[in-house]
Amino acid sequence: MTTTEVSTLAHLVDQAAEGLAGVARVTPLQYNERISSTSGCRVWLKREDLQPVRSYKLRGAYTFISKLSDDEKRAGVICASAGNHGQGVAWACARLGITGTVHVPSTTPRQKRDRIRFFGGDHVRLVVGGDTYDDAARAAQVEADRTGATMVPAFDDPLIASGQGTVARELVEQLGHAPDVLVVPVGGGGLLSGCGAWMRENHPETRIIAVEPAGAAGLAAAMDAGRPVRLDHIDSFVDGAAVARVGDFTFKIARQLAPDLIAIPEGQVCTEMLSMYQVDGIIAEPAGALAASALSVHPMDTTLGIDPSQEIAIIVSGGNNDVSRYAEVVERSGVHEGRRRYFLVNFPQEPGALRRFLNEVLGPDDDIIVFDYTKHSNRDTGPALVGIELGDPTNFAELWTRMEESPLNVEVLEPDTAIYRMLV
Repeated sequence: MTTTEVSTLAHLVDQAAEGLAGVARVTPLQYNERISSTSGCRVWLKREDLQPVRSYKLRGAYTFISKLSDDEKRAGVICASAGNHGQGVAWACARLGITGTVHVPSTTPRQKRDRIRFFGGDHVRLVVGGDTYDDAARAAQVEADRTGATMVPAFDDPLIASGQGTVARELVEQLGHAPDVLVVPVGGGGLLSGCGAWMRENHPETRIIAVEPAGAAGLAAAMDAGRPVRLDHIDSFVDGAAVARVGDFTFKIARQLAPDLIAIPEGQVCTEMLSMYQVDGIIAEPAGALAASALSVHPMDTTLGIDPSQEIAIIVSGGNNDVSRYAEVVERSGVHEGRRRYFLVNFPQEPGALRRFLNEVLGPDDDIIVFDYTKHSNRDTGPALVGIELGDPTNFAELWTRMEESPLNVEVLEPDTAIYRMLV
């Protein structure tokens, strides 16, 4: 039995769908052979990365802005964004003829900044400042208080959530029935709230899995505390979902929905991004690959508890990925898989030392990807930063045994250490 708040939001989703008809694109619901074959399930991807702004965010932004009064529209709007919400607001402003300002943190990829300017045109001003979304949000609120412009929340509002919830309504219409499982990426909670409320009201038998990045698991922290809490530190890599505090409204709805919560390491998200690109031909941003990464890498993990006979719908939330980030994506994926390893190796400063290392320590399928060494003429030995890509990650134990048996002094650089983050 649904609560009044969940039921009310579900009805708002139906109203939002009417307002978005002919405005938001009806994005494809595509069967995914790759994830289906590895999981044994029938897996569908809801391609919100194919919206005009390449994310679902225009649904909520347009729904909210279109409901403003004439006076509010004349005063303009303002928002804070990690990138995708700003594009949705810019697109809605241009379409509705309203002036707007978008605040983004300095960590927002250049590609997203450029697209905000493109979609907003002369209607929108872009302001870049602060290190996190929350920094941008504070700056936006200060400007809104000063100018009287209306704040367009990124997620913490019923109208925003209702617009985002039309994704679930639409995919059920396309599928012809409700899926057994709906997998939703989570940042501030707007998409989860809207989609989850509509599913609970109309198809309560559908299981909802909410997926957060491990470095910004704000909803899990809120569930544990019984209220929204601010995370002391977040990993901003999954920028579309890296929020330090979930919304008050979205938390209230999420707590009533009680979805299954899963936190996915950023490296695993990167592995899924590469699979989507190389196998499926999908250019997904980190948040766009977040939900799919819960299934594709370890699909039958007991923490998921998914029956292979089930039908699963996964929301690909966005595709605004800057190509310059792929080097980091490859790096994070390799480290997560254990394929890329880094060491400090103390080499004797004598001819042939490196050759012996290559011949006697490295495996036949291993490759050196980093070698940083400076010779000091007044020393017998000198340290080198050595990065190795293993042909098979399971061979690391054998590699380490050969290193220990060699006359070299070798130190493993672990990803969670300060020296690793400084050097790599």
